[in-house]
Amino acid sequence: MQVVVLNGANLDALARRDPAVYGGVSLNELESRIYGWAHTLDLSARCRQTNSEGEFIDWIHDAYDTADGVVVNPGAWSHYSYAIRDALELLNVPFVEVHLSDIASREEWRRHSVVAELAAHRVIGKGPDGYREALEFLAGTEVKQQ
Repeated sequence: MQVVVLNGANLDALARRDPAVYGGVSLNELESRIYGWAHTLDLSARCRQTNSEGEFIDWIHDAYDTADGVVVNPGAWSHYSYAIRDALELLNVPFVEVHLSDIASREEWRRHSVVAELAAHRVIGKGPDGYREALEFLAGTEVKQQ
């Protein structure tokens, strides 16, 4: 099973962000963990990160024909990017929305996600281990056939 893990805005600076909120790991450390968890689950994972909304959307488009499941952490785009929402809506495979922090207990503007209702599963506020839960969910999910 091929899984694409897409990380959005500012996740490249993860190690500089508040460790109490974001888990105290760098993006490289997080991706190493993701690859290890994927291997354990017999998944093939590909991690990507960008600060460009257009590139993030292009990667979702790439997943239409190449992925069996998608993990997305759009970062702040989760709260307002209907362009990302529209791209995710066209996926023919399940996707899991992940947020390292507990967005439900943070600032008011972070509490709403425009992609939430489309996600097959959501993992909120579990730090880096949230990605493991997302991969476990996808490993146990039957993929919709095209």
